[in-house]
Amino acid sequence: MSKRAYVNIVIWALLLTVPAWLPLIGGYTALASRILIFALCTMGLNLLLGFTGVMSFGQAAYFGLGGYGAGLILVHLTSNMWIAVIVGTLAGGIAAVVLGPILMNRRGIYFAMITVAIGQIFYFVAARWDSFTGGQDGLTGFSRMPLHFGSITVNLTAVPFYYFVLFFFAIGAAAVAMLLNSPLGHTFVAIRENRRRAAFLGIHVERYIWASFGIAGFLCGLAGALNALQNNFISPMDLYWVASGNFVIMAVLGGMRSFWGPLVGSIIFIGFQDYVSSIFPNNWETFIGALFIIVVLFFPNGVLGIIRRKAKVA
Repeated sequence: MSKRAYVNIVIWALLLTVPAWLPLIGGYTALASRILIFALCTMGLNLLLGFTGVMSFGQAAYFGLGGYGAGLILVHLTSNMWIAVIVGTLAGGIAAVVLGPILMNRRGIYFAMITVAIGQIFYFVAARWDSFTGGQDGLTGFSRMPLHFGSITVNLTAVPFYYFVLFFFAIGAAAVAMLLNSPLGHTFVAIRENRRRAAFLGIHVERYIWASFGIAGFLCGLAGALNALQNNFISPMDLYWVASGNFVIMAVLGGMRSFWGPLVGSIIFIGFQDYVSSIFPNNWETFIGALFIIVVLFFPNGVLGIIRRKAKVA
């Protein structure tokens, strides 16, 4: 069995047993659910940034749309959790697919700035459409509903909801893993390594970036729907550019070109945020910013990059 297979087994074993060991080190299950949700969205961003080589500062738009899609469905149409998650996923993904052609012919900072602009449009719509989205106060009036499996009813308290989130995280992670090991994933990497040479070889670069952007949107939409269900609330701030910046920070912290980088980055970011904000509730952003600067300056390949380098030296 390869070293990578051992690592994957250990990671999944730890994820499956989180409710048992996390309280022993001072954590709590809701924190683990939050980490998985943000890791799922960061996986989508990492597909763009780490594997396709395209910077997006607007992924919060699709994260927020997923949250509003799930919340609005629960408020107005049905109490079915599965439908809410599916609708939220489709809301984020379809929006990314539809808006993709606007971005495909742009490069570098121009691509990044347009993603910010699109995200801000959605933010202002959500913030000002009081009658539909709740405006600045956010969308309320929905909550996690029990799951029914025949005669069995599961109330989504903290631990069952963690496994509910883990189920969708596993689906997203499996989809990304299969994608990266497919010809499509290899094409994404070829575009990242040399966009001009890929175009010279006959690859329709813009179409593949569009595909990467759309897939990332679906992952962010799924994460946004789960986030709304965890909080029983969704606000315009989930669409704001600051949230997009947080996803970029998580991707960089963990390692942009690593499959598990988004999960590691989310653990660091959210764990650090939870701990520091309990001590310095008004200044925790300063510590996050300092941590990010240190990583960018001294460890540009992220935490997993450091671990890989040490392993090779050893």
